[in-house]
Amino acid sequence: MNENNDNPASLVNYKASKKALEAFNNEQVRPTSLVKFQSRGRIAIIGGMEAMEFAPRLNDKLHPQVILTSGAEEPGVPVIAVGGRDIQIEGYLGAFKIFMGQKGMPNAETIEVDLILDLNEKPLMDMALKPPGYFFSTTEEVQLHRMVDELSEMTGSFEKPLYIDYDSSICAHSRSGKIACTRCIDTCPAEAISSIGDTIEVNSKLCQGGGVCATVCPSGAIQYNYPQAQDLLKKVRIMLRTYLQEGGQQPILAFMQEDDGNAYHMPEQNNLLTVSIEELASVGLDTWLTVLAYGARSVLLVDNGSMPEKVAYELQRQLDIARELLSAMNYSQDSIQIVMAEDMHRPQQVAMREITPSFFSTNDGKRQAAFFAIDHLYQQADKSRPMITLPSGAMFGTVAIDDNCTLCQSCVAACPGKALQSGNGVPQVQFIESKCLQCGMCTRTCPENAITISPRFLFDREQRNNSRILYEEPAFECISCGKAFATASVIESMLVKLQHHRMFQSKRARNRLRMCEDCRVVDVVQDEEAMAVQNEKSVH
Repeated sequence: MNENNDNPASLVNYKASKKALEAFNNEQVRPTSLVKFQSRGRIAIIGGMEAMEFAPRLNDKLHPQVILTSGAEEPGVPVIAVGGRDIQIEGYLGAFKIFMGQKGMPNAETIEVDLILDLNEKPLMDMALKPPGYFFSTTEEVQLHRMVDELSEMTGSFEKPLYIDYDSSICAHSRSGKIACTRCIDTCPAEAISSIGDTIEVNSKLCQGGGVCATVCPSGAIQYNYPQAQDLLKKVRIMLRTYLQEGGQQPILAFMQEDDGNAYHMPEQNNLLTVSIEELASVGLDTWLTVLAYGARSVLLVDNGSMPEKVAYELQRQLDIARELLSAMNYSQDSIQIVMAEDMHRPQQVAMREITPSFFSTNDGKRQAAFFAIDHLYQQADKSRPMITLPSGAMFGTVAIDDNCTLCQSCVAACPGKALQSGNGVPQVQFIESKCLQCGMCTRTCPENAITISPRFLFDREQRNNSRILYEEPAFECISCGKAFATASVIESMLVKLQHHRMFQSKRARNRLRMCEDCRVVDVVQDEEAMAVQNEKSVH
């Protein structure tokens, strides 16, 4: 930043930004756990003759074995010829398994190694973020020379952060074998997340910290740990509050992925505050809107071009949702933007009109942080729509139930966010919109296909948080004692389904279906015909 600036406002911004950066750096974050790896230097080099030629170039700490996909074997290096067999790889640094051929077949073979160098035309492991210890290279000499240097350092003990924390108790993935939300699985560029029954599993050895899983998770069950979202927002809150208290004006906050070696060309702009993060996709809608509520006049997401394609797609989709929310409150959609790194040399402009900032804490989780931010922006809006329809993938929305509902309460039992609730003895389904994750679990568990979900946002906080009745029916009363014990639709459905059953052909037997459990037992005992049938069954 340029301290020698004749513009008094720019000088104030410069001094304020220095204080803000100092306050940001002084605030410590909670350390994350570490994931440990151990490599003994066993390396498989997979490829044609280039693999044979490359193996002798490795140093003595590495123990190469060539898996030859084409060409003839040569003496001096352990070689396994693929011989037309399929190759599959699983694992990570220190624990790779290479499968050749179909398991159980006579020519099947499994090799265990610590490292893999893949010299094929296309990588055998095709996920966007490869596991640690897996290297893919062209056979150009410059690349091979680089591989010699890089692989020479790959023996011994290694550590990386535990990027992700997972809370299965609030996960919307599955209930009773019905799978609903798979957003984290679908978007993980490292393919480190898998379904295991009613929960998911995050393989910490495969996870590369892409962070998009936490961004798309509707419940906050997956949280990014490096740093934790609440720690990052606390540091940003302190930074912006300090900047504004020191007289700084029109702050622009830019989230920048940690430099991959290509220096960012930043403008000498004294109101531009930068925050370096591990992965750009690790911050999402809740973070962006909170930063605006803290007083930033623009939020920039600086893309250095390294994001995998599906991660970039999901980040854009979350941005579209955030922009719809801003537009509904009459704020500029450009208040949050993705900016390519090569364009950062240009002066950046503010887009958000000035508001009174609110420096609320974000310790209650992802959804509450989003609600706090949106509520504050809504209160500051000069005009706003009461409700906005959102694009698919939003974590807010409503539920509708049609007349096919029998009030079986399956949806209530399955709802992971507890948005759907019973009527406490009254035949009805109630709904609290702020708790709805739009995960679709209710639609998958409803046996009558009576439920639909729709992404939207209600800006009235009281309306959003209050319970409302989605569906109800009058209680059906026992024709004998008058006790309410079911709904009319349930009784009607039962009568239809059992109309041809041999035990319910008489009028008296059919009437028992209209009785509560106690009266039904009494009537069966008093019905000689029914008891005769029961005695006949017991004899046989």
